[in-house]
Amino acid sequence: MTLIYMAAGEASGDILGARLIAALRRRRPDLEFAGIGGERMAGQGVASLFPMRELSLMGLLEVLPNLRRLARRMAEAEADVLARRPALLVTIDAPSFTLRLAGRVRPKGVPVLHYVAPQVWAWRPGRVRRVAEEVDRILALLPFEPPFFQAAGIPVSFVGHPVLESGADAGDAARFRAAHGLGPDVPVVLVMPGSRRGEVRRLLGIFGETLRRAGEAVPGLRPVVALAGPVEAAVREGSAGWAVPPILVRENADKYDAFAAASAGLIKSGTSSLEVAVGGVPHVVGYRVNPVTAAIVRRLIKVPHASLVNLLAEREIVPEFIQERCTPPLLAEALIRLLREPQAAAAQRAGFAEMLGLLRPPEGLPSEAAASAVLAMIEAAPLNSSQTT
Repeated sequence: MTLIYMAAGEASGDILGARLIAALRRRRPDLEFAGIGGERMAGQGVASLFPMRELSLMGLLEVLPNLRRLARRMAEAEADVLARRPALLVTIDAPSFTLRLAGRVRPKGVPVLHYVAPQVWAWRPGRVRRVAEEVDRILALLPFEPPFFQAAGIPVSFVGHPVLESGADAGDAARFRAAHGLGPDVPVVLVMPGSRRGEVRRLLGIFGETLRRAGEAVPGLRPVVALAGPVEAAVREGSAGWAVPPILVRENADKYDAFAAASAGLIKSGTSSLEVAVGGVPHVVGYRVNPVTAAIVRRLIKVPHASLVNLLAEREIVPEFIQERCTPPLLAEALIRLLREPQAAAAQRAGFAEMLGLLRPPEGLPSEAAASAVLAMIEAAPLNSSQTT
């Protein structure tokens, strides 16, 4: 059987990997899979080589104390890939780990497809030359990415953004309110503090104080916190003392029902902002990294917005408060405006509709487009004995 090895490094990549495996199996039931992933990929039968959460680090000061362990895990991953000799290595996002792994095994004869273009177009654009040495093809989620990588000689397939098939727009507001005893007039604020430990540590306290301030201005406000597996315990503990008691949701069905019920959102920058935009939730974006990391990134950043919603629209649809501006007073002021001024919320929703049209692949669903690209690479490669079992 043909083996595909998949390596994801964080929760969003785990979801992408699981959807891709499911789409591939519908087309090729004979395929075998192995690799590194989380609970979603485990649900598709992939037993992770080691716990994926060990890779969910962000920022220089988080990574440095863990360098020895990360180096050990890298060596384990390299040895496993080379021992299995897959027909294809699919590395999924998390470029600080996955592209290093790709760079180690590709020179030894393992073809590599990288799913989610690394954001070198946003900062360190010169790094694209290194990427060209690490991968054979990129699957891009954003429509403006292919020309950038193609100019460096890297084949790219635009497959659309997987957030479009998340189900984020299919929630049931009445069901959510009934399940949690919320009347129809209770203002619900969706809170998404991230899936990495560093994100949660830096943002949870700020978001809690933001909600306290907003609750003073908007009586009866009820926050709903979406939990991500790798940081669930930390979020439960960190939000327990909030002045406004939160509702905690873990399963996607509950989370998307919360999207439908939400009047506004307080969201960390990243894919979460796109997800809630699909769900039609007007929101405010906040984000902080370690000050040392921020100082370095500011010297390298090449784009005018942090939010993907704003980058795609090429204007600010969603207010974003990054680093020093990510403070409770500023976030609360913007959040209160969304809760009190229907025209502000309506303007965001109109912008979401415009932006989301840019994320659709030429045909089919994003996971199906990604599966087509994977199969095209496998079927175009010469078959050898090391790629079958």
